[in-house]
Amino acid sequence: MTDNATLQTYARHADGMQATLDAIAPSSWDAPSACAGWTGRDVVAHLVDTQRDFLTTHGADLGPRPDLAHPAAAWRTHAAEVRDVLARPGFVEREYDSLGSTTTVGATLDMFYGFDMIAHRWDVTAADGRAYAFDDADLDVIEGMVAAMGDMIYASGVCGPALEVAPDADRQTRALAALGRRATVAV
Repeated sequence: MTDNATLQTYARHADGMQATLDAIAPSSWDAPSACAGWTGRDVVAHLVDTQRDFLTTHGADLGPRPDLAHPAAAWRTHAAEVRDVLARPGFVEREYDSLGSTTTVGATLDMFYGFDMIAHRWDVTAADGRAYAFDDADLDVIEGMVAAMGDMIYASGVCGPALEVAPDADRQTRALAALGRRATVAV
């Protein structure tokens, strides 16, 4: 495998998601997540499907979609397939036009899909009735994406409206509120 920064970043984010998914009780996969109208299984399907759609649009062949009957196993299979694609020489450097500027497959994976793999850890853990504790590096990614996207982050299908929080709220509470999520989980 080729050693590249995008592959390393993807592996770090995907491994963090894998650890999160491996800790979910099987009975929680069909419980509501922190994403309105989605179960924990739906969140994993979203991650798999959006990454597959993006990568195949840019020429990747990921084979058949993994069966989501066992979401943690499906993610493991999916992430391994993505790693193989990212290791191909020249793939992450492929340029394309996005929102009026030129970017690369690697830059988009690092920024948007990395953010997605971090933010959705909260959502699948909430389906399990638990709160996920982000570390400072995770919060840096979340805050960076909120700043980069501006109001576009609240477009239909991305995040719910930002929530108000107390002025003395901790960093995780503020970051989740910016994503339209409460920092508490109802059990």
